Amino acid sequence: MPQVAVVTDTTANLPPEVIAERDVTVVPLYVVFGPDRTVPESDITDYPAFFEELRGAESLPSTSQPSVGDFMAAYEPLLAKGLEVVSIHISAGLSGTYGSAVQAAEQLARDGKGGERIRVVDSSTVAGALGLVVLGACAAARAGATGDEVEARTHATRAELKMWFAVDTLEFFRRGGRIGAASAWIGSTLRIKPILTVERELVPVERVRTSSRVLERLVDYARQRHESGADAWAMQHISAEEQARRLADRCSEVFGCGPVFVSEIGPVVGVHTGPGVLGVGSIPTRMLE
Repeated sequence: MPQVAVVTDTTANLPPEVIAERDVTVVPLYVVFGPDRTVPESDITDYPAFFEELRGAESLPSTSQPSVGDFMAAYEPLLAKGLEVVSIHISAGLSGTYGSAVQAAEQLARDGKGGERIRVVDSSTVAGALGLVVLGACAAARAGATGDEVEARTHATRAELKMWFAVDTLEFFRRGGRIGAASAWIGSTLRIKPILTVERELVPVERVRTSSRVLERLVDYARQRHESGADAWAMQHISAEEQARRLADRCSEVFGCGPVFVSEIGPVVGVHTGPGVLGVGSIPTRMLE
């Protein structure tokens, strides 16, 4: 039986069946629609309706990190079972989630409830990339690793990870104030399709002009990962089902295997990216063993 519980947040957007199989505890971030309406991301299940509304919105919703209390409520039952906890979260450069988790662990330690058994990890990434890091931690935990060993596997998995995201426009990032190092592309790039990665904050990789070119470039990146031996791959999208199917077919050919998971990115990340996102990335298979 595992000695370590793995915790993450909803921005990993892992499929429900993967969460259940790996017994991952997931703490939700929030979508803020106005002063009187704040909704946990986990309560928003009709993604097509959400993103359709987002396309025409004059004022975008905002997002909010989990509270310290949210994390304490997640941690306490795990600590009461005598487990250690490795809690892995969206980049601290994009959200205050990591800080809330650290404060919760410190408070539980002060209260004598075992908070010293919690290790909080800043993944320096988000979405499917975060999901792959979480699954690396889960593999170690299921193999009976200690808290220190699971934390070490988490960092090792992150070090081996590469993931790229193509977005229709930087306009949603600009409006949400999360543009990071890609700010130099604002203006001319709003009419093309940027490819980005996340290394603590958004990092621009390439500017692409057409959807067909986006697909080919993401396949090229997948091929690079395969050639480097990183064949445990995942794919995500936002309101781009047909493009996602084509990309999944091409990547299955490249890697010679199916994906670890395919999922749709949720509202918290989607508020900042807008719809029309495609992402693919991978880690070495050994990180899941």
